[in-house]
Amino acid sequence: MEELRISPIRNGTVIDHIPQGQSIDVLRILGIDESTRDTVSVAMNVPSEEMEKKDIVKVEGREIEEDEAAIIALIAPDVTVNMIRDYDVVEKYEVSMPDEIVGILDCPNPNCITNTDEPVETRFDVVVPSESESAELQCHYCETVVKGDVTDLLRGSGS
Repeated sequence: MEELRISPIRNGTVIDHIPQGQSIDVLRILGIDESTRDTVSVAMNVPSEEMEKKDIVKVEGREIEEDEAAIIALIAPDVTVNMIRDYDVVEKYEVSMPDEIVGILDCPNPNCITNTDEPVETRFDVVVPSESESAELQCHYCETVVKGDVTDLLRGSGS
């Protein structure tokens, strides 16, 4: 008999197929930290036939927005989002890359207008050169290009 590692949720969101060790970054994207009032379950290094090991995040009482799912696609493009109502999956979808990211990432250029006292939100255009290459982000204001891992640029990452 198979044992459940995390109990089912009544209403909320289950984010599955998160690459091993990236659940913390998913929580950061969702704005979930120690001050959250939501019931959150995180399973890390769960055995998976497809991925060998994966992470899973369950957020009780909250259905994530599509723009939040699009940001998650930047760090975990194969994630599956399940919306749960009354213990049933009512919607299930794979995430897809956004065209633009506003107010979620910090620009790494210290001279960018978004890193001054001006009231300007960060804005990145998402460029996917081809299916075989990972996305590049270009700052809308200073044109700085960011490639690869963007988790260090997430607001509140402390870097």
